[in-house]
Amino acid sequence: MNTFDAIKERRSVKHYDPNHKMTEDEIDQLMSLAVLSPTSFNMQNWRFVLVKDSEIKKQIRAAAWDQAQVTDASLLIVVCANLKSWKENPGQYWVNAPKEAQDFLVPAMGPFYEGKDQLQRDEAMRSCGIAAQTIMLAAKSMECDSNPMIGFDPEKIAEIIKLPDEHIISMLIVVGKQTKPAMLRGGQLPLDKVIFTDKFS
Repeated sequence: MNTFDAIKERRSVKHYDPNHKMTEDEIDQLMSLAVLSPTSFNMQNWRFVLVKDSEIKKQIRAAAWDQAQVTDASLLIVVCANLKSWKENPGQYWVNAPKEAQDFLVPAMGPFYEGKDQLQRDEAMRSCGIAAQTIMLAAKSMECDSNPMIGFDPEKIAEIIKLPDEHIISMLIVVGKQTKPAMLRGGQLPLDKVIFTDKFS
């Protein structure tokens, strides 16, 4: 499926075939594409928890308003981020870059984020959002469906997955085969309501 079709056909599907299983090769392919998503300073601050244990899925479902797709979908991904990636051995993100680039970028990361908690959180959410869209479009190209989810208790799920300190949860994503199509689109705003040229007025 080409990119344009994947964008048009991707929908937030709620109903999944609980008997459908993704192979490990399919999961590896999906996540190998996810980690090609861009991040600021190439710090790759997303972290993905692939929940495969059925009992843990049940616990997460209970913390996610008992939404059936949590346990019925083939794959449950808790999309998280490390808020302190920028200072954890920053040179590792640029090992293949020319020395001139390394000398400029690596020492710039600390001053850019140090003491800026809101920026660190904003950066985490940006990174996770971009990666999530990569996952959903890649899943559609693999003839699977998906659903990004924010309806859950983040503190409870953090406890379930043993989320480390200095990490946050951005969203859940489920991937699988639909048993019931998504609703018709609720209604897209016309372009002239959301696109402006140069400035708002």
